[in-house]
Amino acid sequence: MGAVFFYHLTDSPLEGTLPMLIGKARSAGWRVLVRAPDAGSLTRLDEILWQGPEDGFLPHGMAGGAHDADQPVLLGNVAATGFACVMSVGGADVSPEEVGTLERTCILFDGHDAAAVDRARGQWRALTDAGCAAQYWAQQDRRWVKKTEKG
Repeated sequence: MGAVFFYHLTDSPLEGTLPMLIGKARSAGWRVLVRAPDAGSLTRLDEILWQGPEDGFLPHGMAGGAHDADQPVLLGNVAATGFACVMSVGGADVSPEEVGTLERTCILFDGHDAAAVDRARGQWRALTDAGCAAQYWAQQDRRWVKKTEKG
């Protein structure tokens, strides 16, 4: 069973953290699915990834295209079949069953948004109560520090 890593964004915005985490996952050889709560959010994430530096470009596509199965990074609210890593932003759903089939699940949430923090707490409870191993990562002096581990 894979693990869920919760990333509490306080110092760095999603625009910087998501590409960094995708790059790490791709360096591990993982195919990545990025989920967001709605099509508008996915479009925004697509734009963020296109605006990255040329030397750090992350090849990706939006779900629903003819070449979804070939994309190393796919943005969409689709099944996690064929992926090693799912990254959930904006409170997008991830099930305990999916976590069990993945190498890693990352849940990124805005620490300055009370509703996002509450949603992440609910996801933590639901996933750890279902037996998923989880880690909570927070930013401290612009560095990521593991604060809690369960499972």
